[in-house]
Amino acid sequence: MSLHNLTPAEGSIKKGKRIARGEGSGKGGTATRGHNGQKSRSGYSKKIGFEGGQMPLQRRVPKFGFTNINRKEYQGINLDKLQSLVENGKITDTVDLDILVANGLAGKNDLVKILGNGELKAKLNITVHKFTASAKAAIEAAGGEAVTL
Repeated sequence: MSLHNLTPAEGSIKKGKRIARGEGSGKGGTATRGHNGQKSRSGYSKKIGFEGGQMPLQRRVPKFGFTNINRKEYQGINLDKLQSLVENGKITDTVDLDILVANGLAGKNDLVKILGNGELKAKLNITVHKFTASAKAAIEAAGGEAVTL
């Protein structure tokens, strides 16, 4: 076998319709586009969401609310998640942003907030951006320290 006699597998290639190649082809004249109208013209493209002139859904549905551009989004981490990391031996006594990023609990640019869901038995020194009141109380009750960045 050599390059000059390579052929595609049987049935893998279909012949395309030869449109607008004369009346004898059966696809001449209007070239399968029908008669007149916008869709028969060259350059026609329909807008996304176009509903044939009916008021589009995007314009029918009421708009409300707004997005505050100054909002700060925090990545929440619960106490039970920290306790499970202690039990797995992934953290020992100090928890900071680098350790949380290394364990996949937060991104390197995230603001982190410790939430009070679950129970913390280990004594941990935690340094993050924010704590809920219940989380701070639970950390200090376990003998740990909650330091705000």
